[in-house]
Amino acid sequence: MKRPALRRTPGVRAPLLLTVPALLAVAFLMLPLVGILARTSWGDLSAHLTAEATTQALRLSLLVSLWSLGLSLLFGVPLAWLLARVPFPGKAFVRSLVLLPMVLPPTVGGVALLLAFGRRGLLGPWLEDTFGITLPFHTSGAVLAATFVAMPFLVISLEGALGGLRPRYEETAASLGASPVRVFLTVTLPMVAPGLIAGAALTWARALGEFGATITFAGNLPGTTQTLPLQVYLLLQESPEAATSVSLLLLAIAMVVLIALRGRWTGTPGDHQRARSAPRPEEPVGAAPDVLPEPAAYVRDEAARDALGKAPGHVLEKAPQERWPLHADVTGFTRLALAADPGTTIAVVGPNGAGKTTLLRALLGLTPRAHAALRLGDSDVTALPPYRRGVAWVPQDGALFPHLSALSNTAYGLRAHGVPRTEARREAQAWLDRLGVGHLAHRRPGQLSGGQAQRVALARALAARPRLLLLDEPLAALDQTTRAHVRHTLRRHLAEFGGVCLIVTHDPVEAVSLADRVLVLDDGRVLQDEPPAEVTRHPRSPWVARMLGRNAWPGTATADGLDLAGGGHLVVAEPLAPGTDALAVIAPEAVSVHREKPTGSPRNVWPGTVREITSGGSRLRLLITSDRAPDLVAEITPQAAADLGIADGTEVWTGVKATEVTVVPL
Repeated sequence: MKRPALRRTPGVRAPLLLTVPALLAVAFLMLPLVGILARTSWGDLSAHLTAEATTQALRLSLLVSLWSLGLSLLFGVPLAWLLARVPFPGKAFVRSLVLLPMVLPPTVGGVALLLAFGRRGLLGPWLEDTFGITLPFHTSGAVLAATFVAMPFLVISLEGALGGLRPRYEETAASLGASPVRVFLTVTLPMVAPGLIAGAALTWARALGEFGATITFAGNLPGTTQTLPLQVYLLLQESPEAATSVSLLLLAIAMVVLIALRGRWTGTPGDHQRARSAPRPEEPVGAAPDVLPEPAAYVRDEAARDALGKAPGHVLEKAPQERWPLHADVTGFTRLALAADPGTTIAVVGPNGAGKTTLLRALLGLTPRAHAALRLGDSDVTALPPYRRGVAWVPQDGALFPHLSALSNTAYGLRAHGVPRTEARREAQAWLDRLGVGHLAHRRPGQLSGGQAQRVALARALAARPRLLLLDEPLAALDQTTRAHVRHTLRRHLAEFGGVCLIVTHDPVEAVSLADRVLVLDDGRVLQDEPPAEVTRHPRSPWVARMLGRNAWPGTATADGLDLAGGGHLVVAEPLAPGTDALAVIAPEAVSVHREKPTGSPRNVWPGTVREITSGGSRLRLLITSDRAPDLVAEITPQAAADLGIADGTEVWTGVKATEVTVVPL
């Protein structure tokens, strides 16, 4: 069978004007390496490399480079974190100091070290008189010189990795009760491990090859400061063939480091975890158990814990749980006073930029845009850092730690609160079982579907025993079937939760089915704070009305209706006091659609044009535009659309009875 000829993709051929200089650059970089290979005396290579002076210099180089790497890690890692995470005056100057050794001639760096730490330098006399330490012409001086030149490679590499790590992982860990040091050691460092390893490898290789600063500051003393690069310099004068052989050794070490780093330890933090497995499809809803076991989160009796361990899934009688009412006064961009009894679930809704996420972050103590005076139960936690507030947060994507299994993720908050490992894992497993993902306990987040990962994130927050639970669009990334199942599971837990839960959502089904109250925000202000049924009947925000699928027209009340803000007049059955700012709410199913002007009872009739037709279950939704009224959404059956000959662009008449209009004062 003849294979079809491969065709080149048009446009991939590099311009000759760029190709030739590029090839010359490659040749320029390659020729010196080829020169070393061509001039190496291969027959004498072994003898040159095993000579006593060479092996002594190699041992010293390894000692100096490893000490330099250790000092770079000790001081460079905190410095990289400071530059990446903390804003402070003079930050640009500090970063310039870090970069300076990379652009400074090494010999100049050696002179600077000599003037700072030499016997006549700024600190040299004090170090010698106080501690008896003399750095120049000593092995410690070689370590100091190598560290000065090599540490910037670690700092810059790690700062880049930290900059690519989204802070929500660290913020989520803090909300689970982890102190800043614990967050850094258990979340930050593992997630930036690729950048850290790459920076450490480059730092070690640079320290191994350091020459100029070492010879200037520490001298060239055999067995004391004469490292392998200095040995090459000495051999070049006495035995060029041996110098070439030792140069080949250093070249080989450098190439091994670069090959090891190629593609393996580079990239954005978390990329290597995500690459381990392709995204998995959502699991069938039936995969989760219909009857979920009770959690062990509030069980304190040791015998009961043992029984739980011996009989998984056995329903235990829970000890009475604590109750934590909420009182918060939020100031700043978002301004409101909020109070709620234990067990209350509040849905926070509003348009983008209304201050919903700012409210959650203020309660967490994570934003300067707003400040929350917060009391949970009998405790005022306003002055406490996020990890001591007892406020658990689930961001929209869950922010599961990619380097930990589902079980370890769920146990993280318990371990942060000092719960022993065995008990924490047992309790975490109980929560995973309850949310229907216990069989996935040993999978990493990259091996979970969206619905599975979201349930693990919820289990992790609930297992941390929070006093206040904050959920930022927890179901937004799920498909409809999985969302319904997770919503049902979440509703079952919230009915038993001893604290208050705030859920940011754009889904009216979530607001109605999960919440006891709906808090409507706009521009940081509260427009409405009422039960879902009242918000559904009388929305006070055009955005909320549209979220609920209603037509919402703002305007000013008149004697018989409303002068609409977008132009036109609306007649209503129960008008407000003239001059009142109001919102007219019209259900789509209350809008009648005709091909001819109706002559019946509707008091509000306008001509219009069908601009969009969408399907909503067993009915069709029509977007109708008119120059006499704002855009209007009507809802009719497919049969009615067929009888009327409705299509995109069809000229129609719309009618709304005055009794079908609800007017709400703003």
